[in-house]
Amino acid sequence: MRILVAGGAGFIGSHYVRSMLSGAYPGYEDAHVTVLDKLTYAGNPANLHPVGAHPHFAFVRGDITDAELLANVMPGQEVIVNFAAETHVDRSITAAGDFAVTNVLGTQRLLQAALDAGVRTIVQVSTDEVYGSIASGSWTESEPLLPNSPYSAAKAGADLLCRAYHRTYGLDVRVTRCCNNYGPYQYPEKLIPLFITNLIDGRRVPLYGDGGHVREWLHVDDHCRGIQLVLDKGTAGEVYNIGGGVELSNRELTGRLLAALGVGEEMVTRVPDRLGHDRRYALNSGRIRSMGYEPRVSFDRGLAEVVRWYRDHQSWWRPLRQTGR
Repeated sequence: MRILVAGGAGFIGSHYVRSMLSGAYPGYEDAHVTVLDKLTYAGNPANLHPVGAHPHFAFVRGDITDAELLANVMPGQEVIVNFAAETHVDRSITAAGDFAVTNVLGTQRLLQAALDAGVRTIVQVSTDEVYGSIASGSWTESEPLLPNSPYSAAKAGADLLCRAYHRTYGLDVRVTRCCNNYGPYQYPEKLIPLFITNLIDGRRVPLYGDGGHVREWLHVDDHCRGIQLVLDKGTAGEVYNIGGGVELSNRELTGRLLAALGVGEEMVTRVPDRLGHDRRYALNSGRIRSMGYEPRVSFDRGLAEVVRWYRDHQSWWRPLRQTGR
């Protein structure tokens, strides 16, 4: 099988590629994986070094908005898994146009190229943020999309294009929407790696507002297993929520990270709240759980392992902080 992984040099995409090529997904041991990545600041070739010499691995540097490039790369591919996106909410507030171009136009061009080339299946990797904010309960896949940031609005636009290409052209597109991820190789602008790396360096960590914003957390390995399950057993045109079942306020998560790094509240700086900051996210993952999905990595174990990973891999993240990549 030939699989094109768009955005495969980023945090989640590279984990999926490393897992695929290490034999983690039964039935795909002989898969040939081509990574297509623009290598923006968050796309890092070092994320793929563990599989760089694998005989079934190929890398193409390029942008999913480049229709000519896609026309050259797409023929012969059987599956596309699309991780390619601008993802950081704070950046979307100051550079919304970049998010619209990559997340919306890029997805449309990827879908069109797949349709033109006769690709069998596309899995679009999306986010719980497209649903907006929820005070209580949890979202099912049938909830309306009510995004509140330029990032989530652009991802919602991509999701709707996937629906349109399925309904209009019969393209087999499946969408996954996941909660907040954490794990190794996550770019240190996101909360968990930012706080860990700051605290390793003896720097204070910024906590937005009152710290009461609630997020659901899932280890990146469990997320990628969910994506693979949707690829294997999902239905064309359907959406699948992938939640971890662990809800924490940012204040609670900060407390856990402080304890893990052996420091106290004096290392926290309260900063003004982010514009349009959603208060709470929560997913109903009943649909994918009915397919046999269960997270395997407990949050306590996963958090301890990721703290240890950033301690042990400073050669990976220090250059990113120094260069601003």
